[in-house]
Amino acid sequence: MKPFSLTACLMAACIAAAPLAAGAQGAFPTKPMRIVVPFPPGGSVDPLARVISQKMGETFGQQVIVDNRPGGNTVIGTEYVAKAPADGYTLLLTASSHVTNPQLLPTSYDPIKDFVTVATVSTTDMILVTNAAQVPANNLKEFIALAKSKPGALNFSSAGSGNPNHLAGELLNMMAGIKTTHVPYKGGGPAITDLVGGQVQFSMGSPIIVMPHIRSGKLKALAVSSPKRMPLLPDVPTMSEAGLPGYEVRIWYGLLAPAGTPKDIVAKIGAEVNRIMALPEMKEKLDVAGMDRYTTTQEQFDAVMRSDMDKFGKIIKAANVKLD
Repeated sequence: MKPFSLTACLMAACIAAAPLAAGAQGAFPTKPMRIVVPFPPGGSVDPLARVISQKMGETFGQQVIVDNRPGGNTVIGTEYVAKAPADGYTLLLTASSHVTNPQLLPTSYDPIKDFVTVATVSTTDMILVTNAAQVPANNLKEFIALAKSKPGALNFSSAGSGNPNHLAGELLNMMAGIKTTHVPYKGGGPAITDLVGGQVQFSMGSPIIVMPHIRSGKLKALAVSSPKRMPLLPDVPTMSEAGLPGYEVRIWYGLLAPAGTPKDIVAKIGAEVNRIMALPEMKEKLDVAGMDRYTTTQEQFDAVMRSDMDKFGKIIKAANVKLD
């Protein structure tokens, strides 16, 4: 009889277990998944989450639940995901405010280190809109001239202090050398309602909210914040074209997972999200909302987050932005 070898037994056990481990990883998911949305139901992120969850569930053969956890300027839902097990079953569908919030208030998480990027989903741009009855400017140059002639007299609304459209307005102030007054609201809807009503004079509004008022003639579109013209408004120039070279603010939406989530699981989820977003029906939904499909690699998504953290951080500091 050959002598007993502990090493040989351990190697044999590892070889026997390897197929089981590989099969377990390949079977993901084996239970329901959760997509946490740190915004209230009904916003621009929520419909995206519900379509993605439905399609993902069909492919994976498991229920994918949309879990709205608003509050704390998205911090509540984000903290929940940061502390969740890093197993791919809890994901976060968030927006570019993810990298600005920790620069505005204390958080228990780092927006970069405590998450792993899974997939970008879409982007949306902002439209510089004015109250057509109150602001006589017909283009960006006339608007800037008007603002310079009345420092502090023009008010602009936003969905809240530190919100991307607030920071976009502050960037306009900085780059144009003008002084306008920020008026924060609790959401994009009320901010545009008061713009239409004349309580404020302009805003950097999202297409899905402002387009009906542009079509009705109550709001006037002067420029868009994107690097190229918006298909919804082909005759409206970009901010760069209109006289502010280099001005660009885009809001991205993307899927994140807790740091430490296995790479193969992240890749599997990311590939499925990219497949879903490439469907013709998704393009139609995005077009209606004034959004663009946005597909990047994980490395590119990481770079975008770091770049936005730096860019918006400088605006926050220069404009001394504080939360309400």
